[in-house]
Amino acid sequence: MNSPALQDYIDNVVYDDLRLGQSARTVRTLTLNDIHAFAAVSGDTNPAHLDAAYADATLFHGVIAHGMWGGALISALLGTVFPGPGTIYLEQVLHFSKPVRVGDTLTVTATVTAKDDAKKHVELDCQVLNQRGERVLHGLARVLAPTQKVRRPRFNLPQIQLFDPQARLRALLAMGDGLSAVRCGIVHPCDADSLRGAIESARRGLIDPVLIGPEARLREIAEEAGIDITGIAIESVAHSHAAASRAAEMAAARQVDALMKGSLHTDELIHALVSTPSLRTARRMSHVFRFDVPTYDKPLFLSDAALNIHPTLADKADIVQNAIWFARIMGIDVPKVAILSAVETVNPGIPSTLDAAALCKMAQRGQISGGLLDGPLAFDNAISLHAARMKHIESEVAGDADILMVPDLESGNMLAKQLEYLAGATASGIVLGARVPIALTSRADGVAARMASALLAKLIAHHNRVVQP
Repeated sequence: MNSPALQDYIDNVVYDDLRLGQSARTVRTLTLNDIHAFAAVSGDTNPAHLDAAYADATLFHGVIAHGMWGGALISALLGTVFPGPGTIYLEQVLHFSKPVRVGDTLTVTATVTAKDDAKKHVELDCQVLNQRGERVLHGLARVLAPTQKVRRPRFNLPQIQLFDPQARLRALLAMGDGLSAVRCGIVHPCDADSLRGAIESARRGLIDPVLIGPEARLREIAEEAGIDITGIAIESVAHSHAAASRAAEMAAARQVDALMKGSLHTDELIHALVSTPSLRTARRMSHVFRFDVPTYDKPLFLSDAALNIHPTLADKADIVQNAIWFARIMGIDVPKVAILSAVETVNPGIPSTLDAAALCKMAQRGQISGGLLDGPLAFDNAISLHAARMKHIESEVAGDADILMVPDLESGNMLAKQLEYLAGATASGIVLGARVPIALTSRADGVAARMASALLAKLIAHHNRVVQP
């Protein structure tokens, strides 16, 4: 509970205390987040407020605030300040004089112009001026004023997290602009989502797909789902096991530059790949998730939450190195790697803390390169600078991690699903350590996640043409 000394209160001015000519004001500066939040709450997605390219061609030559955002500022003044709590809106006339742009600071003023003692009605002249003293909005408000004094604790509003998954997806897909589509084997795409994801990825220029699966079944699914697979290459095989084997053969023969998992089980595909020696590299295969998290200010990579169940220290060194290599391809010059455990101190009773300390020492000795490692770190101080400072952790990684290295598959898989289902993160993922990248999509993934994973495969495949894994 808040201490009384720290509690913030709001008060009102009752009808009998209101005088003609009495006024109050508030000041607010418009941000782009204000515009986006108002659009999200109101549902008003007029492109004049949200689409810069469209707005530049309008009369106002740029993005402007919703007119009713200014009206809402008047409502806030009347309801919380003057007359304040207990005020009931009866009528509001608004005249819009000038547009309001991002960065404009508005002064909102309400002045009492008339009182009706019988009805306790009050009329107020409302003026909204920008920082240049120009009137952008004005009008007359009529309210039923409060008659009893009210003093209430100020309500703490919930935080609004503005997160646009489609904008994040567009930005991610744009990383592949200018690069040719890569030949990608789609392994057993025998459900509508995996088939549609492959075809949409092809339409976006990410991949040139080869569908590996039972042709009759693929065509049946396409017809039922309304997916046009005309002209798409099909490598017909009898079932999912055969699809995995054929995919491994095609990758080994360099007939495809990448693979994407369809509706078969992960174990089926990975078993076929690891059983093909020519697809192995010097490093162990591992999976990396890439998350866009609404509450984190940059992409967050997580490994390994899909392949290695109980990795040894040597396995973890490969997993970290794969993740660093991938993050560098994604444009991070020196990825910051947080080696996670339950605590941030070395404890012989918690083996993952020992592995974390060893991995950091291996990085110091050059056995792991290209990134900045620290660990053990608990999850909170890996991603929260405040938490790291509260625990007096001096680290270039703590609070600013790019990569989270988990102790084992169980913890990683749970963390990945928590980020997606509780934190609202959007995910894509890729398997590294093989001669070709493998987009290891989940059967629960929609088209957007499959396109994002296809983009990751495209970037790695192009990198592989220059530097062989």
